[in-house]
Order: sequence, then structure tokens, then C-alpha cells
Amino acid sequence: MERLNKNAPTTKLNAEQKKQLAELDSKYAAKIAGREIALETEIAGAADDFAKEESLREQLVNERRKIQAELEEKKERVRQNKF
Repeated sequence: MERLNKNAPTTKLNAEQKKQLAELDSKYAAKIAGREIALETEIAGAADDFAKEESLREQLVNERRKIQAELEEKKERVRQNKF
């Protein structure tokens, strides 16, 4: 546990930072849900074309990762007070 604190010391977040982090979580959860709904609809329509269906599933995974990475980047900026 001590080694972990040396590499990445814990920081106290103030109320404003906590609020911003919660707003970011909510906003990005909605973004992910929106993309999932859109792509799941396309996937359902491509049920007879396996290659297209697989491509859409891969696109969904990639978009989810991209949005998640963007969220983590913004959350880190909030944590470090770089609004």
C-alpha cells in the first residue's frame, strides 16, 4: 500500500470536483448508451450478414473504448484542477 501511495499519492477532492466528476460520468454514460442503441439497431438489421454484424460489433467496442478514454482524460484534468 505504501508503494502505491509513493507512485500515485491520493488526493482529496473538493465538492466542486466531485460534482464535475459525477456530471462527466452521467454525460458519458449517456453518450455510450446512445451509441449502443444506435449500433444495436444496425446489428439487428444486419442479422443475415455475419461479416457486417461482426464489423458493427467491433465498431461498438472501439467506440466504447474511445468514449471511455475521453472520459478518463477529462476526469484526470478535473482531478488535477486543469479545467
